[in-house]
Amino acid sequence: MKFVLAPDSFKESMTAKKAALAMEKGILAVFPDAECRIVPMADGGEGTVDSLVSMTNGEIIRTEVLGPLGEIVIAEYGLLGGCQTAVIEMASASGLELIKPVDRNPFLTTTYGTGELIKHALDKGASRILIGIGGSATNDGGVGMLQALGASFKDAMGNELLHGGGSLDQLVSIDLSGLDERLKYVHIDVACDVTNPLIGKNGASAIFGPQKGATPEMVKKLDQNLFRYAEIIKQELGKDVAYLEGAGAAGGLGAGLMAFLNARLKKGVDLVIEYTRLEDQVKDADYVFTGEGSIDGQTLFGKTPYGVAMVAKKHSVPVVAFAGRIGNGVEPLYDNGFTAIIGILKGVTSLEEALNLGEENLAFAVENTCRVLKQSRRDGI
Repeated sequence: MKFVLAPDSFKESMTAKKAALAMEKGILAVFPDAECRIVPMADGGEGTVDSLVSMTNGEIIRTEVLGPLGEIVIAEYGLLGGCQTAVIEMASASGLELIKPVDRNPFLTTTYGTGELIKHALDKGASRILIGIGGSATNDGGVGMLQALGASFKDAMGNELLHGGGSLDQLVSIDLSGLDERLKYVHIDVACDVTNPLIGKNGASAIFGPQKGATPEMVKKLDQNLFRYAEIIKQELGKDVAYLEGAGAAGGLGAGLMAFLNARLKKGVDLVIEYTRLEDQVKDADYVFTGEGSIDGQTLFGKTPYGVAMVAKKHSVPVVAFAGRIGNGVEPLYDNGFTAIIGILKGVTSLEEALNLGEENLAFAVENTCRVLKQSRRDGI
């Protein structure tokens, strides 16, 4: 019996690796000779570094960088084992959670620290970089990131632009002569589930600016500034990023990564599936077990268990998903690769208790599922 265990994290309860290990415990209680292939998953957001590092026996690197408001913060990224690949979550250096709500101001926040993480990874020998760009505090189009990597963005007086999206209206020229030469030889993937363009009513400023502290007046100004940024990029680089799908992600960081670093934007779970080589693990398995804290109708729109189920479906491998909560609208999942969806709670309980007992409950639910599988095999079903 071969099982592939590919869960996402159960938020506030278990990391993806802990969830997979709990699944393994439940399986081995029934099938002691089973082969369990542990493939911790993520969707490109929080937890992606931990999942990929643990999957490859890599290491976590911590370093000082410039935070979103110019303060020094300790940020981290992962170096995967056995290859020259780095995994970065931009939120670690430039994230919204690093700023108190009262201090959030996208006129001032910068992606400079994210650029410093990229540079640090290059110094460590990385030749491929995966960047998750969720949870940003910024609206600077990635200018700060690029400044950290050696690019120069100047105003009419030849002065370097100040940090933050509020200064982009002063941009008149871009100088890439100092851009780190190593970037020419690095493959950059961006985990991005956002399809918003850079500017306009569905752009970075209008849709995401308010949660980063922007007032309606600030949103209007930030959008105008990103429009100017896009015009200068078009003028100097010959690239039109204003309405590219995903360009508005992370306050326009998507645009900066595509325009200047030739990055590839893809759905986060698809990139994690690619980096973990999940399909190689799944194709000869008997069962795939996946799951996350909550499964509902939204799971169909690119959540981790759905991505895992699509891989398994290609090889006709049954998929059982486990969840702390099963919400409304899961019925279409049964037509999209899911064999069963099983809640792990043993009974009515408080949220605190459910989170604390996550590993125990998951192992118990998996064990019971395996007992059914064992009896079915005996009966030849």
